Amino acid sequence: MARGRKKGGKRESKGEMPLPSEEEGTILCVVTRNLGGGFLEVLCTDGNVYKAWIPGKMRRRVWMREGDVVLFLPWGTSDNKGEIVYRYLRDEVRTLIEKGLITEEFLEEVVE
Repeated sequence: MARGRKKGGKRESKGEMPLPSEEEGTILCVVTRNLGGGFLEVLCTDGNVYKAWIPGKMRRRVWMREGDVVLFLPWGTSDNKGEIVYRYLRDEVRTLIEKGLITEEFLEEVVE
């Protein structure tokens, strides 16, 4: 049995959560569907639907379900693809709503 190996547990915040920015080109999105093979379908606040890739550093460490709010970085190609940068926790989503970056109506629209 391996020693010193941690199992699961809650993710502790390491500093401040990243926010969407114009200069980096990141967008707030909600996961609408799991496509398999490390890809998700996300609906962004700009109204576009993208195919999002889960990078290797997040795969098997950060699990994503339909309705999760994520920070998305589009690749800038014509096929509407990009990668997930960060998945927000519930209390972080409440903070985003309080700051006015995302609306509750947008979240409810996706869940239905």
